[in-house]
This record gives sequence, C-alpha cells and structure tokens, in this order.
Amino acid sequence: MDYLKRIPADKKVRMLLMIIVDAAIICLTCYLSLLLRFDLNPANIPIRFLTEAKALMPFTAISTIIVFMIFNLYFTIWSLASIREAIKIVLACLVAALVQVAESVLLIHSLPRSYFVFFFIILTVFTMIFRFSYRIYRTIVFKDKINSDTVNTIIVGAGEAGEKIIREIHSTDKANVHVCCIVDDDTNKIGKTVHGVRVEGTRYNLPELIKKYDVKRVILAMASSSPEERKGIIEIAQKAGIKDIKVLPGIYQLVDGTVTVSKLRNVDLLDLLGRDPVKVNLKEVGSYITDKVVLVTGGGGSIGSELCRQIAKQHPKKLVVFDIYENNVYDIQQELKVTHPELNAEYLIGSVRNTGRLDYIFRTYKPQIVFHAAAHKHVPLMEDSPTEAIKNNVMGTYKTAKKADEYGAEKFVLISTDKAVNPTNIMGASKRLCEMVVQMMSRHSKTDFVAVRFGNVLGSNGSVIPLFKKQIAAGGPVTVTDKRIIRFFMTIPEAVSLVLQAGAYAHGGEIFILDMGDPVKIDDMARNLIKLSGYEPDKDIKIVYTGLRPGEKLYEEMLMKEEGMKDTPNKLIHIGQPIIFDDDEFKQELATLDKVANENGDGNEMKKLVAKVVPTYHPDLKKEK
Repeated sequence: MDYLKRIPADKKVRMLLMIIVDAAIICLTCYLSLLLRFDLNPANIPIRFLTEAKALMPFTAISTIIVFMIFNLYFTIWSLASIREAIKIVLACLVAALVQVAESVLLIHSLPRSYFVFFFIILTVFTMIFRFSYRIYRTIVFKDKINSDTVNTIIVGAGEAGEKIIREIHSTDKANVHVCCIVDDDTNKIGKTVHGVRVEGTRYNLPELIKKYDVKRVILAMASSSPEERKGIIEIAQKAGIKDIKVLPGIYQLVDGTVTVSKLRNVDLLDLLGRDPVKVNLKEVGSYITDKVVLVTGGGGSIGSELCRQIAKQHPKKLVVFDIYENNVYDIQQELKVTHPELNAEYLIGSVRNTGRLDYIFRTYKPQIVFHAAAHKHVPLMEDSPTEAIKNNVMGTYKTAKKADEYGAEKFVLISTDKAVNPTNIMGASKRLCEMVVQMMSRHSKTDFVAVRFGNVLGSNGSVIPLFKKQIAAGGPVTVTDKRIIRFFMTIPEAVSLVLQAGAYAHGGEIFILDMGDPVKIDDMARNLIKLSGYEPDKDIKIVYTGLRPGEKLYEEMLMKEEGMKDTPNKLIHIGQPIIFDDDEFKQELATLDKVANENGDGNEMKKLVAKVVPTYHPDLKKEK
C-alpha cells in the first residue's frame, strides 16, 4: 500500500468521503434488494431475511469497497470518465455481488437467490449515478450556459479524436468553448450526434455553418488525415474568415490516449504545404555515421547546424564543426554541449577558400564523412558580387573535395540547390559548377562524391518566412516580388534528413533530388502567414509587389532534361544521372575562373566565363558605368 502514502492529503480526504458514500449506498442496496424481491412492500419481507441481510451487511460493505479499490474506482478522474470506466463499474459490481454470494454460503446466511441479482443491478445503477453525477450535473446546468467569453466552435471530424475533444470540453466549465456542431466528410454520420453535438454536414458546408453559428474557431480533430486533406479544410475555413484554427499534432495521441484540448496547436505553414514529411531510414543513416569522424563545413549555418544536431544523435566517433562565422559556431557548440554532453566534438573557425587551413583539418582529424554546406546562397547579393560566389562556392568546394580525396575520406556530400537547374543567376550557376566538381571528382577518386539538390528551406537564414514575419510584426507591408512566383519548399529537418539519407545511398557521382510535391505560390504563403498572425491580407497588412530581382525567375526546376531520373529505396528521393563532360577541359576552366576571381574581379567578365562552362546559364549583364 505504498502508493497510498504518495497520495496528497486532499485526495485522501476525497477518497475517504467516497468510501463513506459507497458504504451508505451498499447498505441501502441491501435493503432495497429485499424490498424489490417482495414487491416493494416492507410488510411482505420475512423477519428472518431482514435479520440475515443485516448480519451480512458489514461483510458486504467491506468486501465491496475492497473490490472497488481493486478495480481502481477511487483513483479515477470521473469528470473525464468514458465508456471504459462505465464497464469497470459494471464488472466491479458483478464481482461484488458474486463475493456476497460466497459470503452468504460461508457464513450460512440464507437469502433469496433473486436478492443477489437485484443487489447487482441496484448497486450498479447507484454507483454509476454517484460516479457520473458531476458529468450529469454539468450536462444539465452548463449545456446552454454561454457567456461573453465563450468561443463558438466547429469540430471537424466525428471520429475518436473529435469525441475525446468534445467530451473534455463538456467536462469542464473552464474551457470557454461552445461546440456548435460537427462536420465530417462521412455522409453516413450526418444527422447523428456525439455527446449531444450534431453532425451537420461535410467540410464543404463549413462556410454556411460558420455564418449560421457565428463561429470564431475551427478545430481539426482528424489525427489520421493526410496533409492534403488538412490543407484543403484549413483553406476553406480561412476563406470563410476563420483566423483561429487548431489542429492535433498527430495520430500518435490516439495511440497513447493523450488527446486533450491542451494538446491542440495553432495551424502553421507546415500544415499548408499539403504533403507528407520526408521520412528516412535511420538505420541506414546510422550505419555509415556511427563511430566515424564526420566533418561539417558551414556547420554553423541553418542547414549545417541541423546536420550537426542529427549527426550527434547517430553517435559519431568525432564531429568536426567548421565555419567562418564564429557566432554561429559558438551557438551550435553551446547547444550541443547541453543536448549531447557525451559528444566528442571540435569547433573550428576558418574558410573553405584557405587551402592551408583545410589541409590542417584533414591531416589532423582525418574525417571519414564530409558534409559540405559552406556556401554563399543569397541570390541578389551574389548578383552584385559574382567573383565572391565563384571563390567561395566553386573553388571552396573544389579545394575541400580535393582534400577529401587526398586524405581518403569515404564519402563527400555536397549541399546543392534547385537553382542549379537552368540557372538564371550566378548563385545557381555556381552551385551547378559545384555539382560538376563533385561529378568530376567521383570519376577519379575512391571517395564517394555526391550532391543533394533541394528547394527553399522554411525558416532558414535569409528565407522568405523570417522576412515576412518581421514585416508583419512591423505592421507591413509584406513584400512579394511577383504574384506569379512559385517555389518548392521543405523544412530544415527534412532537408538534412535527405542529405543524411543520400550519404547512405552514395556510390559516386549521383545528384540526389527530393520529390517535394507541388510547388507553393509565394503570394499564397505570404497571405496565409498574415492570416495565421491574426490579420487580414490587404486590409490589416498590405502586400506590395516589388518586381523580380536580378537573377530571379518565376519558378524553380529540380532536374535538367538531360539528367533523367531513377528511384531509390526511399520513394521520395530520386537520382539524376550524371552528365558527361571533359574533365581535363573542366579543370582548365576552373583554373581560369579562379584566376579571374582573384586577380580581375570584373563581375561581367566572370558571368561570361561561367556561361561558357555552364551552357544553361544565361547571365543578366550589367551595363558598364
């Protein structure tokens, strides 16, 4: 009975009061069972039966209370009880009746057989009423009690998750939520009720029901729905003027039984992407990272730091974090010290342009796996400084790749971008050159050189989301370059998981490409973010179209036609076939690019040279001043 010692004093008092009430109910049940047996006429009850029942009553009370304890009827939160608890009451009362039969036999107390049947029925009814009295009281008193703070709400989903949420809302008067109705796409449920709340239509009836009941909140209680379904319902609710939309984090809450109102979260942009998150085989990832020395260049950036986080979970022999920006390195260092105190890590400052620094790192630590995330990535800035894009992105990649080959690294994984496909800007062209470096190196090295190409990353440094959030926080306007512009999007963890999975599949020369689903209109994303922030686009927060920036195109592509594509074991990851080019000629072109970048610095000349190496790049040349 050690668990009783851990029960707070107020809970013990509550339990004691329940036992006293139960004892009274049991004694009353004993008398009513006899009374019911003899046609509800006290005069008809034989004196000997009354005597026998009275003698058996203390034993019955004690044994029944013990049975109730065994069935956990004193340690249940009855305001949240469900059919499961009701079944426990029935079983407990049945066992208590059977125990009473055994007691009457052992103690030689003769009572009518029907008495025990009535005892079971009456005890079950009284125990149910007592246990569920608060729920009954709330249903009668608070069902129609709506105050000015109450939020009129529609639940989407009449399944198990919706039932649990409605039940919890009804079980407390602190929720300040009035569930007006339910919608569900299963038309067979229309007209039926869940805890007294009627199913009044499908998702397509949301606009009229929102208007009919003056609804201010919509709760998506569809834990097993697909991202496309959630996206569609969210868009319908938003178009109907609903700003307050809550969703369940996931189906696992149905499994562990934790579906509660407190678990609901606000809708975020991930819900609006309309696709399933990328999943990777962690065993495959761990198989080539565990107990290996891993180098991450650009390890303090958005992608690099997430690489470090996920690599740390795979128990590397040593993690070497290399970045030129010391503040970023410091941040990831302090984070990993807390989250992975067991991690053997080195945090180094330096540039991938510096051959001597790279040689020291490879000679000292001999990394077996290299993730190359160091790069300049801002399109407009690189348009104004094309020589820097070549020095850092192209030559930095080439120098790092050559050291990986020289010191016998097992794998070299380049972080590329969809902007490398038919590039219209120098940043994208530089990344295409990086892919060509990787493909060239793979043909002359035992190291597996591969590239991973993906779209825009939600929340990364320099991405549109942080910019939009700052603009919304400042009261607007939100700037979009063109109303027609579309982009592929993924989350930072998705991008990194793809990079890690690519390393497992790497055999050399591949360009791994993520099937990122449908592209997203930047204009729609801006409007959705404004709505999620509680404002009305073009009314509370204006959207201003500024025109395409230099080197920017309306849409991004994931694959060049010449590359073809084949599948991997992960159905969302594909491989573009290598494009053959003359390696010796390419080396000479790299040497020329390096020379011009370091000696000349002329942006237009650099763009012209890059266009000769990357035929799909058509630069926008600035006029000479």
